[in-house]
Amino acid sequence: MSASTDSSHRSARNPSRPGHRSSTMGGMPLNDLPWWRWRARLRSALHMLSDPGFQQEAWLAGREGYGDVTDAVYRLVEDTWLDRWSAEKYVGTIFRDSAEAALVDVAVLRAVQMLHEVGADAPASAYLGHPGWPETVRAAREAHVALAVGDGEDPDTAPRSLDVLRILTQV
Repeated sequence: MSASTDSSHRSARNPSRPGHRSSTMGGMPLNDLPWWRWRARLRSALHMLSDPGFQQEAWLAGREGYGDVTDAVYRLVEDTWLDRWSAEKYVGTIFRDSAEAALVDVAVLRAVQMLHEVGADAPASAYLGHPGWPETVRAAREAHVALAVGDGEDPDTAPRSLDVLRILTQV
């Protein structure tokens, strides 16, 4: 990117960070998604990946409004690039501390590994029947509990639908 292009990006108004805009963060293009929306999307994905009862009732049953395993994995990585670098990069923004970030890193690694091993277009039963799935659920549960408790919420409530998530994350 040329210096003139970079300076024009810095001067562009960003409603989530008035007066400051960077076009990239470590090479990742920044969008205008505020940190709390990233956290909400991550928490939603971790919640769904961590709840075997939900997985049976929603994903295996094909219940509308909750997406599927692939949707959840993509919510973990699509805005943050956590499949390419550590959550530690977001301590102080999305994550409160290194402990939260470390738990999220493990959960993302397990979920992405499952996506690659099982396949993005596979049915929920292929994921849930995979020998590595219980470890994916455990890692997601640890991260989900840490983030929910950190936000003062009950980690054992049922996951919210994607429509509710969209409403909660509207700016």
